[in-house]
Amino acid sequence: MKIKQQKQIKAFLIEEFRKDRGSVLFDEQEKVLNTIIKNTKNKSKNQMKTLISTILPRIALYKVLSKSGFTEDVVYEHMRKYMLDKVAAKKHASTAKMELIPGFYALYSNITLKIMRTTDLQESEQTHGKNYFNLTIKKCLWHTACVENGCAELCRLFCDVDNVTYGSLKKIGFTRTKTLGYGGDCCDFHFFKK
Repeated sequence: MKIKQQKQIKAFLIEEFRKDRGSVLFDEQEKVLNTIIKNTKNKSKNQMKTLISTILPRIALYKVLSKSGFTEDVVYEHMRKYMLDKVAAKKHASTAKMELIPGFYALYSNITLKIMRTTDLQESEQTHGKNYFNLTIKKCLWHTACVENGCAELCRLFCDVDNVTYGSLKKIGFTRTKTLGYGGDCCDFHFFKK
């Protein structure tokens, strides 16, 4: 199975650990990923697609680094570097480019709210007004996957990716006071037109 995320993970591991060690770590990560995918049960087709393309490769990377003799702090720093410098930076750049579209805020808020009302990736409540929209997420696939795979602490980095993705945008503001990943009872996203 070809997973786009894997190319980015392999490049990151080689960049961090040089070719020989990075390649060994990547081979291990692929084995762990395949095992995790095989053991993931009771998910919809849409959930499995998201798990395989984005969430599980990162969980597998975390698990392999955790078993490679690094301290917990060093593992977390490597994961933080990958998640923020590679994943989040790319997502932020993509979102910032989309802001160039005329009427971006209206498009973005309408599409996001429609997706949140129909997706099975999260359980959420939405409210909105002319210049804002709120998403209160009570359950999300990212948090569930981390918990189910014994690495609930990794979910904090998925939350941190949102901070980078939506931070410093020109047309949309973003705040949040709590997340499931940081131990909150929900993720309280607040987006507003700048």
